[in-house]
Amino acid sequence: MSVRELVVLGTASQVPTRHRNHNGYLLRWDGEGILFDPGEGTQRQMLRAGVAAHDLHRICVTHFHGDHSLGLAGVIQRINLDRVPHEITAHFPRSGQRFYDRLRYSTAYRETVPLTEAPVDSDGVLASTKSYVLEAHKLSHPVESYGYRLVEPDGRRMLPERLASYGISGADVGRIQREGALGDVSLDDVSEVRRGQRFAFVMDTRLCDGVYALAEGCDMLVIESTFLDGDMQLAVDHGHLTAGQAGAVARDAGVRHLVLTHFSQRYDDPDEFERQARAAGFEGELTVAHDLLRVPVPKRR
Repeated sequence: MSVRELVVLGTASQVPTRHRNHNGYLLRWDGEGILFDPGEGTQRQMLRAGVAAHDLHRICVTHFHGDHSLGLAGVIQRINLDRVPHEITAHFPRSGQRFYDRLRYSTAYRETVPLTEAPVDSDGVLASTKSYVLEAHKLSHPVESYGYRLVEPDGRRMLPERLASYGISGADVGRIQREGALGDVSLDDVSEVRRGQRFAFVMDTRLCDGVYALAEGCDMLVIESTFLDGDMQLAVDHGHLTAGQAGAVARDAGVRHLVLTHFSQRYDDPDEFERQARAAGFEGELTVAHDLLRVPVPKRR
C-alpha cells in the first residue's frame, strides 16, 4: 500500500531551541523519499523519526542559509556510509553551488554512492516520474531561494453505476481502461478525471508570485510562518512570512491542509500561529508543526 506523509524532523528558524531542531522535512511519496532543507542535526532527527538513508531518493534545498542546509554534510556522508544502492538527486539553487560543494566535501570520507546534482536556476519542471512532476518556483529572500511543488498526474476514476448501465463488467473494465473504448462506449462514458494530488514546500520568503504559484490548489502546503502578525515589519525586513500571511495564501489558493512551520524562537505559544492563520480566513485542515510529527497527505478528492 502506498504511503504519502510528511515526517517533520525540525521546525526552528535561525537558531534551534530546546524543543525545536533546525529545519528538516521528509516527504514519503509512494516508494520515494524526498528530503527538504536538511538543517543542522538532521541526521540525528532522522534516527529519532525512524528514517534511514535508504529512504532518501531526492534532496531539495530551498536556499543556503545554515538552518536549511548545514545538515547536508552529515546526511550525504551517511548516504555513503550506508552504501545506498539507488540514485539520489540533489536539487539546490545554482547560485549556491560553492556552498553545496563545501558541505558535500567538508570533511574526509569514502565516497561510495554517486550523488546526482541537478541545480535550479529558473522556474519550471525539474523531474518527471510516473508518480509525480517536481517543479520549482523562485521566492523572495535576501539570498536566492526556490520553493518546490509536486504534482501527481491526473488519473481516471471508474464509475460503477455507469459501467453497469452499459453492461460492462469483469475483464472488460480493464480492457476499456487500456484501450479507451469498448465498441460504441468510450472511457469518458464510464469514468471521470481523478485529480492528482499536489504538495508544495515554501520556505523563507516574502509574499511574491512564486508563493502563490506553489500553493495553488495544493492538498498539502508546508509553509514558513516565522513571525506573528504583530511583527510584520520584521518579516518584511528579513524576507519572511507571518502566520496571518500564510493563512491568507492558503485561503486564496484553495489549500486543503496547511502545515505551519519555521518558527522564531521569540515566541512561546505555538497555538497563536493557528489562531492568526484562522483569523486570516483559512478554514481547511491546519497543523502547527512540531519536531517528529507525522502528517498524512489528505486522501484524493
